[in-house]
Amino acid sequence: MTGYEQDFYSWTQEQAALLKQGRFAELDVNNLIEEVETMGRSEKRELESRLTVLLLHLLKWKYQAIRRGRSWQLSIDEQRLQFTETLSENPGLKARLDELVIKAYRLAVIQAARETNISKTVFPEYCPWTLAQFLDEGFYPD
Repeated sequence: MTGYEQDFYSWTQEQAALLKQGRFAELDVNNLIEEVETMGRSEKRELESRLTVLLLHLLKWKYQAIRRGRSWQLSIDEQRLQFTETLSENPGLKARLDELVIKAYRLAVIQAARETNISKTVFPEYCPWTLAQFLDEGFYPD
């Protein structure tokens, strides 16, 4: 087993030290590549997760008007902020927003159907809001 497999934290510290010292020939390149790719996927998943929760709460807001409350509004506000911050920290993901919205909306519909007991067929097939709308701090669908 390598240091990577035995003690991940120590391996990361060793790799960082080797990078700082310019000792590139000693780097565990294959595992470094894997970890860098994993970090990118993790940021993408974080953005998608925030977007899914935001869209879920917007759907619940629209389709369960009787249950609207401060908690849902604050959740919408929080997810907007978290989504915006994650995107600003990872501007390279802007090019993938259309794809992320499609996937996040599909997941949000499934979750909304489960949480509201409303049939999935009641919700629009495609996201009914633009990115600008659901990121607008004053937007709460009627």
